[in-house]
Amino acid sequence: MINGNVDMEVDITATEVEAKLEQLNGTKSEGPDNLHPRILKELAREIVSPLARIFKQSINSGVVPYDWRIANVVPIFKKGNKSDPGNYRPVSLTSVVCKVLEKILREKVVKDIEVNGNWDELQHGFTKGRSCQTNLISFFEKVTDYLDKGNAVDIIYLDFSKAFDTVPHGELLVKLEKMGMNMKVVRWIRNWLKGRLQRVVLKGELSGWKEVTSGVPQGSVLGPILFNLFITDLGTKSGNVLIKFADDTKLGGIANTEKDRDTIQEDLNHLVNWSNRNRMKYNSEKCKVMHLGINNKNFGYTLGAHQLEATEEEKDLGVLVDSRMTMSRQCDTAVKKANAILGCIRRGISCKDKEVLVPLYKALVRPHLEYCVQFWCPMFKKDEFKLEQVQRRATRMIRGMEKLPYERRLKELGLFSLAKRRLR
Repeated sequence: MINGNVDMEVDITATEVEAKLEQLNGTKSEGPDNLHPRILKELAREIVSPLARIFKQSINSGVVPYDWRIANVVPIFKKGNKSDPGNYRPVSLTSVVCKVLEKILREKVVKDIEVNGNWDELQHGFTKGRSCQTNLISFFEKVTDYLDKGNAVDIIYLDFSKAFDTVPHGELLVKLEKMGMNMKVVRWIRNWLKGRLQRVVLKGELSGWKEVTSGVPQGSVLGPILFNLFITDLGTKSGNVLIKFADDTKLGGIANTEKDRDTIQEDLNHLVNWSNRNRMKYNSEKCKVMHLGINNKNFGYTLGAHQLEATEEEKDLGVLVDSRMTMSRQCDTAVKKANAILGCIRRGISCKDKEVLVPLYKALVRPHLEYCVQFWCPMFKKDEFKLEQVQRRATRMIRGMEKLPYERRLKELGLFSLAKRRLR
């Protein structure tokens, strides 16, 4: 499909469409067109042929139906003051029919990008075979190697302001063309982005429609990959380490000498220039620097005109990283969260049978103790003990297990110790 800005017709088969229809989750919500995924899934065989023709005609003509370009935005409360709109997460519900086509297009686009060598090796977000864990391990493997050799290291945490909502459509389309994308697909994406409307839905009430003039569509399938393609050319000029997870970016480098630190600052300047050219803004207040190493000079870096604030610890993709790299603070945080949920289960669930409590523990408690644990695996016995204590408490809650030794409880319940699970 992609081969030097060709203008080839895109083929979409009934087999592809039927496969995607059958994969739909019937418990998800419908979009503004009120076509529920459960209905589409159950009628897959009846509607697959006309849908395939509609999809093919839409792609090759570059015309996107109106219903595929509108969204209902449902605000979901996070925490804090309920009267503050900033404390709500907007969830966009778009046409399920369009999402089916987007899934087919995404597979074709990803395949051809990989063949043409346009994939961003620094990107770990929304990328097959990559995750928060691969991002953290890849980056800090280099950082710890620097530290083990006695170097001072500085890490810059960078955060774009409303990154997905501010991607300029014109610049995005130019980049897609430069990557050699099939012009029929580019024209379809242009029409898909043009004239998008959204409205807020809250407790059955509807707001008026408002036009969306920038950004990749929230709640869409293509949005994340389009964002990744947009920031593919975001990089450094030096050999310093840069890594991305969607819009979250980290820059790290050796900071022994004035020249080393100047190089990091030059990379920061380069990143600021990129953001200015691409009409993206950094959230300066959330961008921080972490100084690591015994002989670190704690140099003051700037992001544009803003002096970066130094931090002793930073929540990095859900993991609390501290300047000593001991991971004890992350361990404490994980234990606190897990114990809080375990307490809720103890107080809220009257049935203490293993058939009830073991699945709840596995689903709600243990994930907090094991999230990205291959990266932050506890270094000290005291931290290992803290983690294991949570599972000890959980297994003692089960009827008939209260007085049994821990190893016996694990055997009876078909569980392994957390220490053994980390060795897998």
